[in-house]
Amino acid sequence: MNPFAYTAAGSVGDALSDIAGANAKFVAGGTNLLDLMKENVMRPAHLVDINRLPLDGIEPRPDGSVRLGALARNAATAHHPFVRENLPLLSSAILAGASPQIRNMASNGGNLLQRTRCYYFYDSLVPCNKREPGSGCPAMGGLARQHAILGASEHCIATHPSDMCVALAALDATVNVASVRGERTIPFGEFHRLPGDRPEVDTTLEPDELIVAIDIPASRQFRDHSVYMKLRERQSYAFALVSVAAALDIDGGVVREARLALGGVAHKPWRDPRVEALIVGRPATAATFERAAAALLEGAVPQGVGVGSNAFKIPLARRAIVRALAQAAEATVTNLGDNVR
Repeated sequence: MNPFAYTAAGSVGDALSDIAGANAKFVAGGTNLLDLMKENVMRPAHLVDINRLPLDGIEPRPDGSVRLGALARNAATAHHPFVRENLPLLSSAILAGASPQIRNMASNGGNLLQRTRCYYFYDSLVPCNKREPGSGCPAMGGLARQHAILGASEHCIATHPSDMCVALAALDATVNVASVRGERTIPFGEFHRLPGDRPEVDTTLEPDELIVAIDIPASRQFRDHSVYMKLRERQSYAFALVSVAAALDIDGGVVREARLALGGVAHKPWRDPRVEALIVGRPATAATFERAAAALLEGAVPQGVGVGSNAFKIPLARRAIVRALAQAAEATVTNLGDNVR
């Protein structure tokens, strides 16, 4: 690990001033950043500790919306009474990720900023366009079992690793950020980006901006018909091969509103409101859900070669979408037991 300067910010203003220096990074729980530093993948010259900042609140509002502080821990968020009661999709997604020890440390803001778990990205001895732009992408001609089937580019086929972010995408969250220039709000669908020709850039957050909170609009209509389904190679501490966040508002067997997002398949949580519109006004049946699955996976392309290919992800994702929507239609299910062997 390279040497670095360390500052503990006492206020948001101090944090924003401290981050303005060259190659500085905020650190909260450190559950991803410190690993990347140990692996020599990220080499910040200055760490700005933000754990003292008053950004750890979870604030339900009278209209049913909620503000999640950026420094609230994942475990505190998942187990908060309001979240468990009104946002079971979010609670289930958080509890499907990592381990209890990591969830106790990881912050909400840090979850949004965690970087891909692509094995080539973590191996500093091999090329990686995300780590060193222009050096190449070994995954494209090699082992790509965990990699993208949607939204990839010729430069990068890595996937976003978060479970929480898939639920936040489905719930139409917004991200509140601050800098010395002021504050702004980023719709969640615009926060993460596809790799394009800049795979080293994961988000639309500027280097000197700090996430202060995540807002989730009122979602009571989905409370009784939502599910987070995670398919992985082992049940304990594994990242998703495919995950599905599904939420439905149903009246008399007909879908009035739908939300659908995928994880483990792209460089960002994958959601398409045009596909959700295909479900609205239709009966909550397998035929409706199969149509949505086909539409959401339109354009999916397998990556890798031979036994290293991830071609299996396309039929796996199609079946997972149909199953998750069917379970959501029946009732809320906290599904943490699905795995692939």
